[in-house]
Amino acid sequence: MFSSKQKNNMISKNMIKYIRSLEMKKNREREGMFVAEGPKIVSDLIAESNPKIIVATQEWLNSNKIDNKVERISVSETELKKISFLQHPQQVIGIFPIPKSETDTTICNKELCLALDKIQDPGNLGTIIRIADWFGISTIFCNEGTVDAFNPKVVQATMGSIARTRLIYTDLPSMLASLPDNTPIYATSLDGLNIYEQKLTNTGIIIMGNEGNGISPQIMKKVNNKLFIPSYRKTRNIDSLNVAIATAITCAEFKRRNTL
Repeated sequence: MFSSKQKNNMISKNMIKYIRSLEMKKNREREGMFVAEGPKIVSDLIAESNPKIIVATQEWLNSNKIDNKVERISVSETELKKISFLQHPQQVIGIFPIPKSETDTTICNKELCLALDKIQDPGNLGTIIRIADWFGISTIFCNEGTVDAFNPKVVQATMGSIARTRLIYTDLPSMLASLPDNTPIYATSLDGLNIYEQKLTNTGIIIMGNEGNGISPQIMKKVNNKLFIPSYRKTRNIDSLNVAIATAITCAEFKRRNTL
């Protein structure tokens, strides 16, 4: 849609319209592009792939090396506010290609993976991606109905971790059914066994469920290891943990156990 030649001029109304249009999933899918904002997130993504367009203050452009093939547009702080999805814009906006990821179920027999069953909150998904990156989990399978990982709110919440994490959207029940019978399939569940007392492997897949409904019965049928995170309150007034917090506790215990 736009030339990839280097530019350092005022931003056009068409370019502003184009960038703003990428807030919608259908436009991201049509263009194959997503928006990232802020020095850290943009820098982390640049380390993995070249952006198509960089829109930034001249100060940021002067301090960062960008491939000459990338279109660069210098803007004022005021202009940046017109484009940004953030309340407080942070110097730079990058337009990056959405990475293509083929479903590779064999990865679950080589390393630990995550699977998400209809996570709907962008902040939760972004935080889970960040947690996975922290604990060295590089592949996340997302069931249909999970919020788009390249939604600007999700990208922002990952704080750059989306650059190092492979997101695969798939039919999760079918994917789980295709795994070898001996693949460890874990899930957090109120009727599970104490996570701190169970054998945990360094391969397999951990399933985390929807914020309100948990893991669907169809997917739970595929689980062969149900885990429960115990509460240490003498009187339990809390029914469950936030899914991102539960993911962090679960991943931490798996990694702690398998790195001792």
